[in-house]
Order: sequence, then structure tokens, then C-alpha cells
Amino acid sequence: MKGSSNVTVRQATIFDLDLVAPLFDAYRQFYRRPADLALAKKFLMERLHHDESIIFVAIGEGGAGLGFVQLFPSFSSGAAARILILNDLFVAPDARRAGVGTLLLRAAADFGKASGAVRLTLSTELTNTSARALYEAEGWKLQTDFCVYNLALTS
Repeated sequence: MKGSSNVTVRQATIFDLDLVAPLFDAYRQFYRRPADLALAKKFLMERLHHDESIIFVAIGEGGAGLGFVQLFPSFSSGAAARILILNDLFVAPDARRAGVGTLLLRAAADFGKASGAVRLTLSTELTNTSARALYEAEGWKLQTDFCVYNLALTS
């Protein structure tokens, strides 16, 4: 998928770990996790090796990684159909507001449609207003009829 300003978005493979891992590490830092490039690379390698996630990467001129989106396959019991959880979306700070996030969201949606998923779902922090504006501009609807709970299983 070709984007604006010579940005290419394509599905990442295990051979793209060195390109995607620093972006994933920066994403984790955005959510107040400590920098740990080795952990980021190991996590992504395991997901890709076991076909547990689908990652799209945005690449700029010269091969620079500009951003990524990671999808986790799941199912909806109510719909009795496949869904995809858009768990991670990150655009490098110097590539923001250039359409990279839009390209990544569209690649995720195109993949979902092509794979027969009935919906994509995501969550983000309430304070992440720029991401929320992007999602809504791309047609995502805020769900207001369910509460989301989490149970921490580790301390």
C-alpha cells in the first residue's frame, strides 16, 4: 500500500524486527513503561513466530520506520464471527500529523475486511485526544453501552 509523501505501508514479517522493535519500544514508553528494546524485540518475535499477531509498518524514504499497527485475532461470541483487536498503534513523533496514522488504520481495516472479520475493536486512554480524533475521523465509533473491567493477575 502506497501512501502520501512516499510512505509505504506493508505487512511486517519476522525479518522486520529491527525496524518495528524500536517503534514498539517507543510505544511502550508512551504508555509509561521503561525502555527495553530487547523485551520489545522478544515480544514481537514471539507474536510473529507463532502467528499470534498481524503487524503493519509504515516506512518512509530511505527505509525509516515511521509507525506501526498491531492486530490480535479474536472472536465475538455474540456475532459468532472473527474480530480483530487493534491493540497497538504508534507513529513516531517526527512523522505525526503527516497521514501515517490514517494509512496504518486503513491498512488494518483493509486486512480485516479481506480476512472476513466483522469488526475491529480498540481501546485508548481517555486523555489521548489526538488518537481519539483520528479514530473518529476514520469512522470508528465510541462504544458507550458497555463498561470495561480488567483484573490484574500479576502485581
